[in-house]
Amino acid sequence: MEALERPLSNLQLELLKTFSHQLSDQDLLQLKALLSAFFAKKSIEMANKVWDEEGWSHEKVDQLLHTKLRTPYQSK
Repeated sequence: MEALERPLSNLQLELLKTFSHQLSDQDLLQLKALLSAFFAKKSIEMANKVWDEEGWSHEKVDQLLHTKLRTPYQSK
């Protein structure tokens, strides 16, 4: 077995200890939904914080939506 390049995070260790037993398929789906909702909420909170700190508006968002941010391809 290969050694890990990075140690496990505190979350990973806690989850390994907590869920060392087999879950039913239904429980596993519920747990995935719970974790997804948790991280989605955190992402929204972070986005709202940036929105407030940067003084964004709906006009700024519309401007970003209509801005081309891709790096142009260079022809060979």
